[in-house]
Amino acid sequence: MRKGRVTLKDIAVELNLSPSTVSRALHDHPAIGEGTKKAVKELAADLDYQPNPMALGLLQKRSNTIGVIVPEITSHFFSAIITGIQDVVGPTRYNIMICISNESFDEEVTLVKKLSGMRVDGILVSPASGTKTFEHFQNLQKNDIPVVVFDRDCPGLESDKVLVDDYSGAFQAVEYLIGSGCKKIAHLGGPLNLSTTKHRMQGYLDALEQNNMPIRNEYIHHVKGFSHEDGLKPTKRLLALDDTPDAIFAINDNIATSAIHVAKKKGMRIPQDISIVGFDDDPHSLYFSPSLSTVWQPVYSMGMLSARILLQRLKDKTPVECFRKEVFKPELVVRASSKED
Repeated sequence: MRKGRVTLKDIAVELNLSPSTVSRALHDHPAIGEGTKKAVKELAADLDYQPNPMALGLLQKRSNTIGVIVPEITSHFFSAIITGIQDVVGPTRYNIMICISNESFDEEVTLVKKLSGMRVDGILVSPASGTKTFEHFQNLQKNDIPVVVFDRDCPGLESDKVLVDDYSGAFQAVEYLIGSGCKKIAHLGGPLNLSTTKHRMQGYLDALEQNNMPIRNEYIHHVKGFSHEDGLKPTKRLLALDDTPDAIFAINDNIATSAIHVAKKKGMRIPQDISIVGFDDDPHSLYFSPSLSTVWQPVYSMGMLSARILLQRLKDKTPVECFRKEVFKPELVVRASSKED
């Protein structure tokens, strides 16, 4: 019984041909006779021969592979983006290789080096929360590997970008809370160096300022990560204040549901005692108790557009004269966790 992957050499030995002749027969080269092509293809099918894409990449100096780097894949947000990418890339000749940085800058740099060494044709990336410099992305571009940044911006990096107007989404959410009668609005923000954190916090601050509401530093706390666990202690600190806030705008839905959990344990009624609004519109948000008011963003479309832009870059094969920056508009979705306007 034959063991291991069947190679071109195995087929060549069986048919008393050279490996180069077998390769050309499999690719319908006009210099190879029809009888030889037929014999090679039939034996290849019988032996379940599968071409080695990495070996082909070394020969062709390309891999027909697109690298995708995301901070994590457990949330609906990034899984939906990856689905959008796959739905665009799937029908093409390209494969996708998904890599996870675990919110680590060092891991992200390592992944970029590995993907570059594997001769990927392009990279789609949502930077890690620890990423503050972008030399590793610039090195890709110097090696003619196009980069499309999505979701989280890299300020100062010249590349194609697909983002969401986080500022607008946050402003909508906080202005709605003000309109519903909330007067002491707190904010649970994300890791400080992320563009999404900065833009959503600025939307929060500007909505308060433009509506002549006080900005209170004790009402602003930042979480270390985006999981449910990350939101528990910051919410407890907020709700332990002598002057408890009557509303919380959270950086994402996970943190918002953590706030709901803590508020309930403290005996607070939602939304009668405190309104809570998240950001993302995770599909589970509708089924929380109470259902979560949140800011919807088109994550699937973000993945699709990011992939389309990269595929177009790979098709053009010309020097980039102007990078694209596409910004989606989010929309507020009002549910039971906040008072009616």
